[in-house]
Amino acid sequence: MLKGIILAGGHGKRLYPITKVMSKQLLPIYNKPMIYYPLSTLMLSGIRDILIISTPKDINNYELLLGDGSDLGIKISYKIQDKPNGLAEAFIIGEKFIGNDDVCLVLGDNIFYGKDLPKILKSASNELVENNESIIFGYNVKDPERYGVVSFDSKLEVKSIDEKPSKPKSNIAVVGLYFFKNDVINFAKQCIPSSRGELEITHIHNQYLDQKRLNIKILDSIFWLDTGTHDALAEASSFIKTVESREGKRVSCLEEIAYKYKYIDKNKLEKIISKSLDDDALYLKQLIS
Repeated sequence: MLKGIILAGGHGKRLYPITKVMSKQLLPIYNKPMIYYPLSTLMLSGIRDILIISTPKDINNYELLLGDGSDLGIKISYKIQDKPNGLAEAFIIGEKFIGNDDVCLVLGDNIFYGKDLPKILKSASNELVENNESIIFGYNVKDPERYGVVSFDSKLEVKSIDEKPSKPKSNIAVVGLYFFKNDVINFAKQCIPSSRGELEITHIHNQYLDQKRLNIKILDSIFWLDTGTHDALAEASSFIKTVESREGKRVSCLEEIAYKYKYIDKNKLEKIISKSLDDDALYLKQLIS
């Protein structure tokens, strides 16, 4: 079985002052809360047991928004991260939730879109369960110093992954979506805080690399949006609006995914429609017809 974690913690300082009163991952990206997008990524991966990790002051708002997930045919649990101690801490906080299963971690401010996305996600899910390798994804960016960066050797094989290097060795950034084997919990416990005082996920990546158990896939047919700045928020909203207007369909519509993946049946969807606003109800009715 594969479980999913959404890390929606942190202070969102780059988005002050709006994040002084609201969690970053609850901010709107066009017509829905930001967290809908990573949640849809997990659902498209076939994952139905999901843990959301957030701050003590924000966790109740996520529960109010999403509940226990039963309306979508999934199960959502919640845990608190007291301080932003790094991405790797998600696996320590979620140890009991993960249990003996493999796990997919997606960052709450990462948006993925593309017609090949469901196929890529499902393939990664299947590979993770069947093989003894973990899977991460790379993306070509113009500002790699903001991310974990992949360095390659002369044979174009991955040599290392460096967190926010001042002199990046490539333009391939590691995106906020990771499929890990169960032993990620032990790797996370072995992490030593970096100079930033955080348990860096790149430490986990390099542990798998040392064991030759890390598979890196480059996303070249998928759009990846990191919404960590004001400009990025505006650009992401504009992008989603454009896609929905041109294609006539919703991006990361949780109810649509739940119905198409048979997490909920027609009767459940009709109950959702009866409580929806006019535009949402009309869109969802088209799924049934």
